[in-house]
Amino acid sequence: MRLTAESDADAHLLIQVNTHRHDEPVRVQISGARDFAGAIAAERLDRLLTRLHPENAASRSWPDPSRPVLAAVTELGRIVRRKRCELATTSVETAVRVMDAMDYDAHLFTDAETGEDAIVYWAGPLGVRLARQHRMQLPAALHAMAITVNSHAPLQLTDLEAADRLCSYGLPMLFYSDAHDRRGRLLYRRYDGDLGLVEPMSPTSAQDGMSIAACDTAQAGSDS
Repeated sequence: MRLTAESDADAHLLIQVNTHRHDEPVRVQISGARDFAGAIAAERLDRLLTRLHPENAASRSWPDPSRPVLAAVTELGRIVRRKRCELATTSVETAVRVMDAMDYDAHLFTDAETGEDAIVYWAGPLGVRLARQHRMQLPAALHAMAITVNSHAPLQLTDLEAADRLCSYGLPMLFYSDAHDRRGRLLYRRYDGDLGLVEPMSPTSAQDGMSIAACDTAQAGSDS
């Protein structure tokens, strides 16, 4: 468990709980008033473990009143954390399950069907939305999961341009293709107001052993 609090006694407390269920990582994160944040985090973890039971097929509901979207902040934030990761190559449905189990708002991965970098994230009208770099169609194989697809291709931007766009429009996160290597990246607003960036690890970095364990997932606003 990780607790992060400001010095102000009236400030919110950020709680992150990491555990495992049948050797699979599970995580919850919540920000709330100091007097109630612990109880909210415990209830959230209980609901998550219930959803992950094999007999249950439901995923996290959206909108999520216990964790509002970190948006409407137009001040230019700094990219203070970069996560260079080997992206998981997986199906959209698996990506959504990982996003739910890890209590993330967005998950960056490589789509096994198309080979494109993509994200899934919580959004209306069905609760889950998919954004790929090029293909705007629904995945070919969807079983019980209902999702929508972002109909706009991500822009090609530098990291500085992406940060400017995210902050200028008050976005909680931004999926874009890097202007240099054309790989997908996920820029997100942190709880402290600055920005975090998830980017695919380059072949050179992989050879140098810079892989971060289990760093194939990311949440918008996941850091304190």
